[in-house]
Amino acid sequence: MRKIVSHLIMTLDGVTKFQAVAEAISRRRNEEVLSDFHARVAEEDAMLLGRKTYQEWADYWPTSHYQPFADHINSVTKYVASRTLDVAPWGNRDNATVLEGELLDGVARLKSLPGRNIGVHGSPTLVEALIHVGLLDELRLEIYPVIAGRGDRLFQEGRPGRKLRLLDSKTSSTGVAILTYQPGAAIG
Repeated sequence: MRKIVSHLIMTLDGVTKFQAVAEAISRRRNEEVLSDFHARVAEEDAMLLGRKTYQEWADYWPTSHYQPFADHINSVTKYVASRTLDVAPWGNRDNATVLEGELLDGVARLKSLPGRNIGVHGSPTLVEALIHVGLLDELRLEIYPVIAGRGDRLFQEGRPGRKLRLLDSKTSSTGVAILTYQPGAAIG
C-alpha cells in the first residue's frame, strides 16, 4: 500500500504561513536542506494538495523554472482535496483532479492504488485532518530557528492529542531541524 507523506516548512513556534519571516527562512534553506527534501520528493509519484494550497500554487508552478521541484510538481498526478471545487486546472497539463467523495474514502482509495508515495506539500489544514483520521503515514517537518509570532499553525486547538513516533532526525548547519514522525493513536 502507498504511503501518504507530508512535507511542511514551519517556524519554531509552529507557524506554517510565515510571509513576515520568509526571507529569514530562505537564507537557512541551504543545499543541505534542499538535498534532503529533493531525495524524499523523488520517492513520490503523486501529490495531494488542500484547496487553499492548490489555489495558491496552480498559477505559479505550471510556468515556474524553480528546479528541480517545478519539473516534479508539474509531471506528477495531483489530487486536490476540496468540497467546493469541481475542477482543478494545472496550466496546460491534464494531471490535476479534484478528489471525489469524503476525504477518508478518497484518500483510502488513493493509498490502495499501485504506485509510490503520495506527497502532501504545504496544505497544513489537510495534513492535520489526515493525522486525525489516521491516514497520514509520515509527517516530515523542516523546522526553522525563526519565531514568526503569529500566523496559521499546523495544529489547531480543540483536537484530541496524538502520539507520534520519531523515525528520523537531522539538523542542518544552518540550524534547521528536519524531523520525520509516524503519527500514532489518539491520546485519551
